[in-house]
Amino acid sequence: MWSDGANWLRGHWLTGRASGQPLAAVVAEICQRAGVVAIDVRGLYGVVRGYSAASTATGRAALQPLMLAYGFEAVERDGTLVFRMRDAQDAVALEPGLLVADDKGDLEVVRASDPATVGRLRLTYVEAEGSFETRSAEAVHPDDPAGDVADSELPLTLTRGEARTAVKRWLSEARIARDTARFALPMSSTLRVGDVVTLPHQGLARHYRIDRMDLTGARLIEAVRVEPGLYRHRDASDDLPVTGAYTAPVPVLPLFLDLPLMRGDEVPQAPHLAVTGRPWPGVVACYDAPASGGSFDLNTLIGVRSTVGQTRTPLFRAVPGLWQRGAGVEVAFADSAVLASTDAAALLDGANLAAIGAGAEWELFQYQDATLVAPGLWRLGGLWRGQFGIEPLMPDSWAPGALVVLLNGAPRQLDLPDSAQGVARRWRIGPAALAYDDPVYVESTEAFAGNGLRPYAPVFLRAERDGAGDLALSWIRRTRLGGDSWDAPDVPLSEESEGYLLRVSQSGSVVREVTLGAPAYVYTAADQAADSVSGPFVVSIAQVSARYGAGLFAAIPVPG
Repeated sequence: MWSDGANWLRGHWLTGRASGQPLAAVVAEICQRAGVVAIDVRGLYGVVRGYSAASTATGRAALQPLMLAYGFEAVERDGTLVFRMRDAQDAVALEPGLLVADDKGDLEVVRASDPATVGRLRLTYVEAEGSFETRSAEAVHPDDPAGDVADSELPLTLTRGEARTAVKRWLSEARIARDTARFALPMSSTLRVGDVVTLPHQGLARHYRIDRMDLTGARLIEAVRVEPGLYRHRDASDDLPVTGAYTAPVPVLPLFLDLPLMRGDEVPQAPHLAVTGRPWPGVVACYDAPASGGSFDLNTLIGVRSTVGQTRTPLFRAVPGLWQRGAGVEVAFADSAVLASTDAAALLDGANLAAIGAGAEWELFQYQDATLVAPGLWRLGGLWRGQFGIEPLMPDSWAPGALVVLLNGAPRQLDLPDSAQGVARRWRIGPAALAYDDPVYVESTEAFAGNGLRPYAPVFLRAERDGAGDLALSWIRRTRLGGDSWDAPDVPLSEESEGYLLRVSQSGSVVREVTLGAPAYVYTAADQAADSVSGPFVVSIAQVSARYGAGLFAAIPVPG
């Protein structure tokens, strides 16, 4: 960042001038390559800062973008192709008596209808004197601000002022050129195509440029209206483009979230990756390699920064499936984070989903109300807790400092095949513009259980004793896929077969473990005596998946 950077606009340094070429030299080179030798470019002025033309383009195709951007034309004069700037100057005055009349009279002036012209033009170009970013300049006619937009793209490097000058000139020329004049001159006339004439019309002398001339008999001429004032002024906004100061790359914060299925179409064994950082590098690359060694391969690219915050107040346990009213929880996000409240219908449809956690396990919840308390500090209320079968992992309290990640589409699933489920791998995450061995990359070794395959915990556990002391246990299973329909007699199984793991625990020790194929079990008095169960104990039940194993447990205390 040079302190005298403004001087570069006038070519203060040799390096600022050497990269540009005079417009006349560029046009001459294009004509030379096209095999056109008889040319005259002395009437051209301007600087070409950068131009990209295809090697297979014809000379005419290569010249056209330059003619549009710099406002010059090509005319034939005595066997020479003359290039000159359009200025509508040196007009030849034509008196009515010099015109040759025909059946329609000596002069016909026609104006095109408004739908034939546009009210808004947009030019896309490459910005000069900066980072060579793609920019757009737009001109709008004040009488038609909502008109159709005509887009043009030029492979030219232009300053902001040059682009604005070009697009404003196009719009004005298109409006003025609606007026066309048709007239005839005697064969002795020396006017040629490209000449500018003035014609009297409705008491005013207007300028017209001859665009077409029929040389059979009388000179039949078609001309379009022009105005010299269009070419006198250029846009003064030739200031330096706004460029930010250099920012050194810094490590990003990656968060691996091994989550259950939320929409149902996710890859069940693949975790989500949420990445945040300030400043944001634009695109973050994630590489992985076997933990035992080997080269890193690109796994995925993440182009959107995740919205990650930290709780400032504790979030206590709540009953799943019921609204959690009250104060909610306060979460500090980055100043640029924007949250929105939603209604109950949208919430039931999956809106405002977030994850809260402090380590490997994450609880999914939804919030209905988002209130900005202070800059960057939001209060989330109207909570639905323990969503998507995660309620057994809900702690008594999430302490202040817990991380909150909005699941708004920014976190992306990693590419993890079935064979990598539960297998430790090395991960490197950092700015995609840098190589994966750059020190700014964050490396960790992670293994993922594939919680999208984890069965939900059963519900409605019941334990009833009979007169003999036997304990009859029953429960209702849930499903992780396709369980929203009310028409089916039961929810889909979503597993290869129905199976359960039942555990009996007393004083924290497991005294019995049974594998079952149906949602019922009788814990007989004889088995209780064999297990030396006396007094209160706990029965825990989990559904079993062939790919995952036992899912989350639901427990019921049994009094002694």
